Amino acid sequence: MAERGGASVRVAGEADLDVAAELFRGYLDFYEVDVEDPGRPREFLAERIAKDESLVLLAEVAGAGTVGFAQVYRTFSSLTLRPAWVLNDLYVAPSGRRTGAGRALLREVLERARAAGVAGVQLETAYDNHVAQGLYESEGFVREAFHLYFHDLG
Repeated sequence: MAERGGASVRVAGEADLDVAAELFRGYLDFYEVDVEDPGRPREFLAERIAKDESLVLLAEVAGAGTVGFAQVYRTFSSLTLRPAWVLNDLYVAPSGRRTGAGRALLREVLERARAAGVAGVQLETAYDNHVAQGLYESEGFVREAFHLYFHDLG
């Protein structure tokens, strides 16, 4: 488990599915995505955790519990054909805001990607784009080196 300021980040497993699914449901509600099947968020995350090419990270804050998650998919850069990661979702619940959980999750994704030797990370996050780009570059990635996409959802 990586400690970062007031938050710690760890890889989710089967035992974490219920709390991760509640966070994911909050993410879908936040973006007004209607989920007809109440069990679907849990099934979706179970599928992601079971696949070797994807990773679900959880952020925990003392006194608030598990407050955030990030989903990362492994893929290939369309420009370089080198391995790349897509940070497809990043969500921090209201109870985890202003705790550093979002920053901790983003930094953990970038450090893991760098350690894996990937070409880059595609970011789709509610995190501020300028902050996300600064973190990206501070981890040694160069924005122009491959097709980097920042999408500001918030």
